Amino acid sequence: MFRRSFRRFCAGEEKRVGTRTVFLGNHQDSTTTTETYIAPRFCDNRIVSSKYTLWNFLPKNLFEQFRRIANFYFLIIFLVQVTVDTPTSPVTSGLPLFFVITVTAIKQGYEDWLRHRADNEVNKSTVYIIENAKRVKKESEKIKVGDIVEVQADETFPCDLILLSSCTSDGICYVTSASLDGESNCKTHYAVRDTIAVCSEECVDTLRAIIECEQPQPDLYKFVGRINIYNNSTEAVASCVHFLFRSLGPENLLLKGATLKNTKKIYGVAVYTGMETKMALNYQGKSQKRSAVEKSINAFLIVYLLILLTKATICTALKYLWQSTPHNDEPWYNQKTQKERDTWKVLKIFTDFLSFMVLFNFIIPVSMYVTVEMQKFLGSFFISWDKDFFDEEINEGALVNTSDLNEELGQVDYVFTDKTGTLTENCMEFIECCIDGHKYKGIIQETDGLSQTDGPLTYFDKADKNREELFLRALCLCHTVEIKTNDAVDGATESADLTYVCSSPDEIALVKGAQKYGFTFLGIQNGHMRLENQRKEIEEYELLHTLNFDSVRRRMSVIVKTPTGDILLFCKGADSAVFPRVQKDEIASTKIHVDQNAMDGYRTLCIAFKEIAPDEYERIDKQLIEAKMALQDREEKMDKVFDDIETNMNLIGATAVEDRLQDQAAETIEALHAAGLKVWVLTGDKMETAKSTCYACRLFQTSTELLELTTRTIEESASKEGRLCELLNEYQKKLNEYPKSSRSLKKTWTEHQEFGLIIDGSTLSLILNSAQDTVSNNYKSIFLQICMKCTAVLCCRMAPLQKAQIVKMVKNLKGSPITLSIGDGANDVSMILESHVGIGVKGKEGRQAARNSDYSVPKFKHLKKLLLAHGHLYYMRIAHLVQYFFYKNLCFILPQFLYQFFCGFSQQPLYDAAYLTMYNICFTSLPILAYSLLEQHINIDTLTSDPRLYMKISGNAMLQLGPFIYWTFLAAFEGTVFFFGTYFLFQTSSLEENAKVFGNWTFGTIVFTVLVFTVTLKLALDTRYWTWINHFVIWGSLAFYVFFSFFWGGIIWPFLKQQRMYFVFAHMLTSVSTWLAIVLLIFISLFPEILLIVLRNVNHGSARSPNIELPTLLSYKYIDSGHS
Repeated sequence: MFRRSFRRFCAGEEKRVGTRTVFLGNHQDSTTTTETYIAPRFCDNRIVSSKYTLWNFLPKNLFEQFRRIANFYFLIIFLVQVTVDTPTSPVTSGLPLFFVITVTAIKQGYEDWLRHRADNEVNKSTVYIIENAKRVKKESEKIKVGDIVEVQADETFPCDLILLSSCTSDGICYVTSASLDGESNCKTHYAVRDTIAVCSEECVDTLRAIIECEQPQPDLYKFVGRINIYNNSTEAVASCVHFLFRSLGPENLLLKGATLKNTKKIYGVAVYTGMETKMALNYQGKSQKRSAVEKSINAFLIVYLLILLTKATICTALKYLWQSTPHNDEPWYNQKTQKERDTWKVLKIFTDFLSFMVLFNFIIPVSMYVTVEMQKFLGSFFISWDKDFFDEEINEGALVNTSDLNEELGQVDYVFTDKTGTLTENCMEFIECCIDGHKYKGIIQETDGLSQTDGPLTYFDKADKNREELFLRALCLCHTVEIKTNDAVDGATESADLTYVCSSPDEIALVKGAQKYGFTFLGIQNGHMRLENQRKEIEEYELLHTLNFDSVRRRMSVIVKTPTGDILLFCKGADSAVFPRVQKDEIASTKIHVDQNAMDGYRTLCIAFKEIAPDEYERIDKQLIEAKMALQDREEKMDKVFDDIETNMNLIGATAVEDRLQDQAAETIEALHAAGLKVWVLTGDKMETAKSTCYACRLFQTSTELLELTTRTIEESASKEGRLCELLNEYQKKLNEYPKSSRSLKKTWTEHQEFGLIIDGSTLSLILNSAQDTVSNNYKSIFLQICMKCTAVLCCRMAPLQKAQIVKMVKNLKGSPITLSIGDGANDVSMILESHVGIGVKGKEGRQAARNSDYSVPKFKHLKKLLLAHGHLYYMRIAHLVQYFFYKNLCFILPQFLYQFFCGFSQQPLYDAAYLTMYNICFTSLPILAYSLLEQHINIDTLTSDPRLYMKISGNAMLQLGPFIYWTFLAAFEGTVFFFGTYFLFQTSSLEENAKVFGNWTFGTIVFTVLVFTVTLKLALDTRYWTWINHFVIWGSLAFYVFFSFFWGGIIWPFLKQQRMYFVFAHMLTSVSTWLAIVLLIFISLFPEILLIVLRNVNHGSARSPNIELPTLLSYKYIDSGHS
């Protein structure tokens, strides 16, 4: 009966897609058995953040790792070695691959084990469920949708709950959601008024209701639902069943992960559980961002793969050319078997090609990926540990959410920043107001006349007394501010001790501004807003409806009933949102003050009101309730109703609030400009306010000529598009008049700060969304050309989506510039996600931006060190790491290639299998890892004090073709020296005193010894910042190689008697010629580097240039890209 009645009241709703029906306490109608009812299936309350299980870890992890090209390549090489008769053992490629796969698997397995442990702690935690009017203890994972859960003070909500009641008489509870969005301030949540009295186990169990709500979605700040409460006051007859319908919104939803504060106990019904909670849905990661270094690595891999294929092809061709002579093909000491003679020649050629591929495969550095991952992961801790990023006010430092982009911080070309809360403090102070065009500033001393101020008396023309009080009442009533007190407010005597709490600092500033003038907001009790007027009298206004603020409407309103029964609407919002909705003749006098305040850099809001007749209110109330009850398109329907209500208002006045510039914001922007970065400010504020802030933070200089593309400049003409076209062409012509510099455009920015561009949201829409696509593309092209030639760009009146459009447009420019976005609010999330690097500021508008960013910092000023010091060093380190890996592997494999010319292309290995295996894993891995973590080729203080150094590495300078070719030729030179130096040494008939001749493995060991010492000492020459760790790993690696060679040769471990390497290393070192040869070959190999060091020091010593030059690593030739 209960369910049939509900279906009759909500006909056609039960089959609607996108909603779910929840029975409170899982009490369903049991009086009717004639109809079949299939209960909906919801997921349980288990949280699963882990990626693997015990059963799927191995196959799933291996599949993911072999999706990486280098790992898959080495797997193929290993399989070839196993199946084909190749010159080297499968161990030589199998063991390094196994090492890489194992290390990665252990790292990922450990991380997943930590996630499993954290999940179990949550899933096995104790909760209390109300069942059969009793309090039942259960594990959290046993909660089902519809269960009524009891939560006590300081406990975390185990799932997403609809608040039914609390221990307070008004059904209010206080919640902190720091674990969700980082906001530490208490938020207020409300129970619907019909369930407030349900505050015991017995009452809760007897409550019968049905909740309809949207299906789970990840937005933490949106929720649409309604509760249908069964009224059992009449006889249980089908025709007499009554429902009370109430709307549910985000203010009624308690999110899993949030904590109950300052409230002893609440009851709530579970609507989303487990992986359907909003917290779990937010686990889903952001789209993967790839750095420019990763793209360079892939390009280098392709080049080295081509080198590998070329080597294998040359050796295969020359082998068969050499074997074309009969005595070379089948010498008397190595006769072919009949099977070898009968083998198909094409198959033999292919097999030989694969064998050469296996022989030379170590040119591809498989261990580089592991080293790069470890460098990024470990290197990210330096940002978190940096004490300069610690902010005492919030007691937090910087946070790294994505370590994959560390080096991208050193490659930024464009910085997009929000204004409020990012460049400014977002700490509002009420400055002044105007009422009916009359200016009021200061604090009143007497109730008679607001214009009298403290200090030197300043008198202005006064508005009517009733209008003054109406304006101040509007400030006290039109807001969402709440009172945070331990005791209930009772009387005016406690007004001085009130603490105001709100998510918007603007609203607190306005309420405090009204308090300065004698009107004090005392809070809300039983749905009535209480305030104290100038005569110390308490006034109560019934709060009928709140029309909440949103970034599209840019205004908010309240509808209240006065003590005399009149119904008033108070509205506050941006001038662009309020002026079109008030009487035209009221605008002029207020607009003068609004414009002046904006030019002074203040944030302005306009205040309006209107009286609502009782019959009109009945219609409005019905429309609002209907819109709030909608489960589909609720926001659109409510916006339409709001739009209809907020019309034909009367303008009362405007307020001016100051948002102070953040400490060192101007110095930071100056440094970014000096570093060659373009800074764009994207804000929703009005143009005058934003422009004033831009001058204050030195984005615009006094010499900067501003080009405007705003509604004001375009609406001067009848045809907007025609005027826009004229302005675009005019600005383009003006910018083209300046002679082009042959040097880099980036350098020109720092020398000529000539032009700045200002554009607003409506003009941007006109550019991007013209009627004709061809016209739009033309506008867009000219607009981008103008932007690229301007030093700074200010985009005002921007919607969040438009911010992302701007970033995307710049990202797609020719040359693919690297973009960085920084902001502090939810409206900045879209541009943070769109840019290559997203920085969140831990501001006062919540932590949505910080949660969605790649890095988060407490203040805008920290961006300077993050980019100029950390970014510079991260890029330099990883670029050197990548180049060094390819260099040392080419040094390693080139002698093997040259050796084939002297062994008849027989695929004879030059090095022992142990050396092949250990070269990248043990002998040369730790020094470059330590270098890539600790190197500071320039002091951090120097990097931050001279931003011009940032330009030296911009444009991926250290991974361009020039440095890559230099490294490649250096490796080719050294590899040739290794081989032919040893070869000429072996021209002597005997190298031992007893006239014995060294053999093949001694030859290879000498080459390998010179190789290991040379590539390690090369890194020592490149190291500018020595620590004990560098000393330990560099000299320790060399010592370990010597130790291992003695061990492998059976000296230290006699039981290990390798047939071909037994005593080889020890016998080799008994020859004085060998010692001399090794030392001489190392010196010859490193001589070009040593010579460059000497010449550079001589030049620096004689020049004594006042300009700070980047002490470029010797491995990188200077590229004249205009950055000199």
